[in-house]
Amino acid sequence: MPVRYLPPVRRLVLVTGIVVGATAGGCSPSNSRGRLAEATSDTVTSSVAWPAPPSSDVAAAVGLYASDADTLILLEADGRLQLLTSDSARSPLRAADSSLFSYRLAGHAGDSLRLITGNSGAVTAVRLGGRDYARLHVAPDDGGSFRIVPERPVEELRTEAIAATPPAQPDSLRAPDLVELITLDRSIKLDVRYATTNNFMGARFYDEPRAFLQRPAAEALVRVSERLHRFGLGLLVHDAYRPWYVTRMFWDATPENQHDFVADPANGSRHNRGGAVDLTLYDLLTDEPVTMPSGYDEFSPRARWDWPGGTARQRALRDLLRRAMESEGFDVYPPEWWHFDHQSWRSYPVLNLPFDGLGSVR
Repeated sequence: MPVRYLPPVRRLVLVTGIVVGATAGGCSPSNSRGRLAEATSDTVTSSVAWPAPPSSDVAAAVGLYASDADTLILLEADGRLQLLTSDSARSPLRAADSSLFSYRLAGHAGDSLRLITGNSGAVTAVRLGGRDYARLHVAPDDGGSFRIVPERPVEELRTEAIAATPPAQPDSLRAPDLVELITLDRSIKLDVRYATTNNFMGARFYDEPRAFLQRPAAEALVRVSERLHRFGLGLLVHDAYRPWYVTRMFWDATPENQHDFVADPANGSRHNRGGAVDLTLYDLLTDEPVTMPSGYDEFSPRARWDWPGGTARQRALRDLLRRAMESEGFDVYPPEWWHFDHQSWRSYPVLNLPFDGLGSVR
């Protein structure tokens, strides 16, 4: 399905009060980087330290809405809906009935917000000050991957990319030492979308669902995994080392105004060096992935590491993942909450080997 490009969301502000540590006494919000707070053995599904999931009515209204170039966000905090406008004005919503709410913003005395539903009962728009804002459906409602329409046929792009030459690399870089992640930590699970058609281009790029990182990054990721176990969480990896020709395919397939979400093959990507990983969290009790404010590989403002929308629980989980990764030498790529670069990535060359060409790895 074609992409509906989102209007710009201006002057976004970070919603505060996000839980980043779980303690026996409850919430421990923090803005510092580094070591995570000690956690009990409680899991995300049962710990009182985590924001509870909102009611189904509140969850159904959470989203991004637009009227022409103007946007607004309905988010959840403390179990209630909040309104965040494109100029960063924010107000809790107070329910008059199931679909009508009052709010307090400067210059809007007496205004109300109404939820508009379709035949299925789903929220399709909001009416604010006599103006309708349509809900933006960024990703498929069935939970599938966000999709673009490639600029050219995928197989044509593949042929060209395989025949192309990666950028020249200096001789001073370290020799590659790629390690297969699941050999170091069996609790690290894989959902390698590029080995399937469930990805933003709807095509297979890898023959096998495998994930490799250079040894310093791989060992750091194991330490992150161990930290997260205290929270009842594990790591679910979507991608790690990526052959250069795949990066070339992504770049050539993606419309220019979405190039923030793909790496320029002229430089090679951090994935090509084995120094970057795409990942999320899963619940160790249920084996199910947690829900984040956006889907993986979603080309939208919701994918930013500081997107203020979604639910309090989603933001808390996203923030915990970032802080855990930062504590072991990874940095988040700002447009994508799931993408982390290890501090050693500059030390390694761009590689263009398929997984079966990596030889014996430990």
